[in-house]
Amino acid sequence: MEFTSLSKFKATSGDTFGKGPFAVLIAEDRVEFESSLDHLHSLGFKAIFIVAPEEIIVPEAQKSAKARQHVIRHPSRQPGATEDVVNALIEKVPGQWIHYCYNGEYFFFPFCEDRTVGELVTWVMEERREAVLTYVIDLYAGDLTAYPNAVDLDGALLDSSGYYADTRKGGAEEDEVMERQLNFYGGLRWRFEEHVAKPKRKIDRVGLFQAKPGLKLREDHTLTDEEMNTYACPWHHSLTASICSFRVAKALRTNPGSRHDISDFRWHKSTQFHWSSMQLMELGLMEPGQWF
Repeated sequence: MEFTSLSKFKATSGDTFGKGPFAVLIAEDRVEFESSLDHLHSLGFKAIFIVAPEEIIVPEAQKSAKARQHVIRHPSRQPGATEDVVNALIEKVPGQWIHYCYNGEYFFFPFCEDRTVGELVTWVMEERREAVLTYVIDLYAGDLTAYPNAVDLDGALLDSSGYYADTRKGGAEEDEVMERQLNFYGGLRWRFEEHVAKPKRKIDRVGLFQAKPGLKLREDHTLTDEEMNTYACPWHHSLTASICSFRVAKALRTNPGSRHDISDFRWHKSTQFHWSSMQLMELGLMEPGQWF
């Protein structure tokens, strides 16, 4: 199904889309758009909503694909586009689970090679949780001469350490410490922070959550229900996930203000990414909680 505008999508009944979990793929450009789409299909989502401007050609889903594809024609690089589309979907599908990401990003959760996202959300609901905190892990090419936009799937590198957390404050009082919430940092946003605006330096994102009436996604990738922004429930560790992303590397190599200052992303803590959930767990970049 294709919607010629976000307004057309908003005018459609949510019953049209059936049951989730759903994924939203925001195509900011063509770089690794199809590989990100293929990855979402492999995880077992029931439907994928692709947000793309007219100039991006969206391939039809293969006959073997189990996920339905819906295309929303919308200027994906427009400020607020992510929140506009995700919040429109939240309103339409209360009770359903939603993941959102961008082209050049790949969602990983514990044991995702053998378990589907449907099994994941079933487990999370049994844990009485409504959201999964995800960490956006920067991927980058090792050879920027061969890959000037820093995108190289076969030779992708990531930082094996250098991640840290800081107290999150907010609430009714701006200096109130938020319970079980932290701001997480690391990766290229940390190492090249002089080129990254301060509000964009966090790597945490509530990347999978259950829609409900009144819920909104905010610009900083948090939700208006503060409990859904927590990294754990009060009684034990909760499952977390990762979104492995070329987005920051690509931006740093594309933007005029940074591209001439960066000749190499590699450092002594760079390691080859094996496209493995086990590797991410071993590096401490996500954890299974009680899910074994």
